[in-house]
Amino acid sequence: MSHPPQKPFVDHTALKFNQASIITLNILAFMLDQPWLVTFVALVMLIGTLYPPASLFKLIYARALKPAGILKPDPQHDEPQPHLFAQGLGAIFLLLATVAFIAGAPLLGWLLTVVVVALAAINLFLGFCLGCFIFYQLARRGVRVQLPQWS
Repeated sequence: MSHPPQKPFVDHTALKFNQASIITLNILAFMLDQPWLVTFVALVMLIGTLYPPASLFKLIYARALKPAGILKPDPQHDEPQPHLFAQGLGAIFLLLATVAFIAGAPLLGWLLTVVVVALAAINLFLGFCLGCFIFYQLARRGVRVQLPQWS
């Protein structure tokens, strides 16, 4: 009798720290009226999606917070691809927000930023990831999104 292959491990504490960082920095950007900070978060998210080993927030977690015992790992059998897809969608929204700021449409920029903050908060506090849901819905319809491997 063969068993189906087990899913890889994903450290959910790293995911939560990533979400908390996205939320915190974007709220700070709004409170201080600093759109460049939205752009910074967008770039961090984009780089982390395209090249996961360079994900700044996860690096801070893995190299500083986890070794110091400030945050404890929570490895779970999970697929990393849906999480990367969700992060990529968030990056796209924040890049569109950046375009809106540059184009002189700050209200649109902040609205797009609020969407990312709200969805990251829903994921962080309620455990529902809309980007992951979209990823799985696309897969059910035969659309396979290929993203880099993440560990």
